[in-house]
Amino acid sequence: MLSRDETPSGRTIASALGAAFVFVFGASLLSGVLRSSADGSAVLADGGSMTDVLASIAENLSLMRISILLDLANTVGIIVLAVLLYIVLRRQNAVLALVAFGWWLAEAVVLAVSRIGAFALIPLSTEYATAGASQAATFEVLGHILYHGIDRTGFDIHMLFFCLGAVIWYALMYRSGIVPRLISLWGLGAVLLVTVGSMIALYDSTIAVPIALYVAYIPFELFIGLWLIVKGFTVEDPQLAQRAAVPGA
Repeated sequence: MLSRDETPSGRTIASALGAAFVFVFGASLLSGVLRSSADGSAVLADGGSMTDVLASIAENLSLMRISILLDLANTVGIIVLAVLLYIVLRRQNAVLALVAFGWWLAEAVVLAVSRIGAFALIPLSTEYATAGASQAATFEVLGHILYHGIDRTGFDIHMLFFCLGAVIWYALMYRSGIVPRLISLWGLGAVLLVTVGSMIALYDSTIAVPIALYVAYIPFELFIGLWLIVKGFTVEDPQLAQRAAVPGA
């Protein structure tokens, strides 16, 4: 038998956990939108060159900077979220919870390090705008190293680490029943699809990963975050469970 955890500590932790989920969702989404607008990366998929990306960044420096700062703020949110999940779920399996925490800590570190490549693209793009097409070949090579070698590869690795941790977190969440198990199953199934997409991206960055692999997960963090803020944790009511076990009760 299930009921809500109405204890002050339970409500506080649930609200904090929900807020962390919402923050990570919002920061990730907004950063992605701004980054796509700033670097014009869609042109690469349409056969454009790296110099086109550099030209786009040079024209949208503020958007690029804000996107990077949001990613760095998101690394803090990821760590806070991991700490809260560990506190809540370690009773289910302390070893697995620690492993999941480690994966998400690695995720945050890799994301932060990968932003070095994004930061470096800013001065490179401004220098390209000044130099013009006469040195396009040099900027093309440097752009590829920073963009694909550090920025995008780092992002793909951080996504894989996220998936490895999330699979464990949502499995422990399902076992604990702190939210309705249908929600946990949604997260678990959706993140497995994201894992497939992340592995494809790491295997060959030229392959266009189907957006369908990500669609199921996109609203999940917002949904579970709001659920935890509004509903709090679901816990087993020992008195109701005892009554249910007694015939005729």
